[in-house]
Amino acid sequence: MEQFLLEFLGSASGPVAYGLIFGVLLACGLGFPLPEDVALITGGYLAYKGQASLVVMMLVGFAGILAGDSLVFLLGRMGRRAQGRMTKGLLARHLTPERIAKVEAQFAKRGPMMVMIARFLPGVRAATFFVAGGAQMSYWRFLVYDGLAALLSAPLFVLAGHHFGKQINHVIGWAEEFHTWLIGATVVAIVGFALKMALGKKKPAAKPAEGAAETVATAVPFPQPPKAPAAQARAEEEERALG
Repeated sequence: MEQFLLEFLGSASGPVAYGLIFGVLLACGLGFPLPEDVALITGGYLAYKGQASLVVMMLVGFAGILAGDSLVFLLGRMGRRAQGRMTKGLLARHLTPERIAKVEAQFAKRGPMMVMIARFLPGVRAATFFVAGGAQMSYWRFLVYDGLAALLSAPLFVLAGHHFGKQINHVIGWAEEFHTWLIGATVVAIVGFALKMALGKKKPAAKPAEGAAETVATAVPFPQPPKAPAAQARAEEEERALG
């Protein structure tokens, strides 16, 4: 797929090149199995060959990423509204109001971080953005954090394709290795965080059984106060008289 995409886009120039790169990035955002990084690297490669402007290609790449991500987000928003009108069917049984409320609560607390992390994970990117839209996350908030993450990747890959134009195939291979390592590191981090949260939970202290206090109170009598000397002497005389 990477080589096909490189050959397909490699002969374009000018507005056609910008349009093709933008279209591929839009399709990537919608979840089509196309390598986003390869499209960006190819855009830089076209600039290296003089078939496009480097600055314009970086802007087109950034805009294409945001457009694709925004479409997925808005589709999630529309799907959430449609689900809210459902009263029957399998989807309504699974997407209960309680489950939707839990998802919305998670995005209210950790939405920005989840969006930024998902931007670097092709396998879960579209699903995360779709859920973000359905969880009623603010679109402008989503756009800011998604844009910040895109600024870390889009110009970098375009510049890599431009700077290493003579080694374009190697650059594409490096991009694939980079994503493999990134996905692995993210999985390890998530597992570590989950284990930390699980081990950090303290067990609640055991409460005494009902009636335990009463049992202790009855089993251990309170000591009787000592009698006064006069009363004690009178009691001894009465015991002797009875004896």
